[in-house]
Amino acid sequence: MAHALSYLHHDCTPPIVHRDISSNNILLNSSFEASVADFGTARMLDMDSSNHTILVGTRGYIAPELAYTMAVTEKCDVYSFGVVALETLMGKHPEELLPCLSSPTSLVNMKLIDVLDSRLSPPTSQLVARNLVQVATLTFACLNQKAKSRPTMKEVCKEFLSRQTSLTVPLRMISLFELVKQGMHVGESSKICPV
Repeated sequence: MAHALSYLHHDCTPPIVHRDISSNNILLNSSFEASVADFGTARMLDMDSSNHTILVGTRGYIAPELAYTMAVTEKCDVYSFGVVALETLMGKHPEELLPCLSSPTSLVNMKLIDVLDSRLSPPTSQLVARNLVQVATLTFACLNQKAKSRPTMKEVCKEFLSRQTSLTVPLRMISLFELVKQGMHVGESSKICPV
């Protein structure tokens, strides 16, 4: 999904913004590989224009700035990607968690392990735990309330492909606040540090 959005945003001329990234528009094949579908609301960006639009997309996945600016950018898709990624981690739409992101200090006492999909067993592998932390950190970077502070999908893909080091603390100790703070550094020259 990240690679598909990176292609639309960075390899197409003009860039294409999907405008309706949601779990309903992500299709999985028999190997569980994701494909982005439903381009009915997609828009080619005019680099010489403000790209103002009517509000389109699926409620609960739309970037917050669209409600007051009506200006569509690639960062709107990045936010929606973050919602879908968080939904995947949690096993349900994160509607109760999303409002907390406007005040990250409210996440200090919330642990990553407590918001992961409860239908799945907690990870026992260090590799799986490390990957969960990486995905969660990237997710919170994409959900940054300030559109300009969100990474590009190209930066997200680069982080997904980077080699991570071991976690310095057990998974059960990692708070969502720590991941949000880590997410603020995605796209900078250094890799995501293990919490």
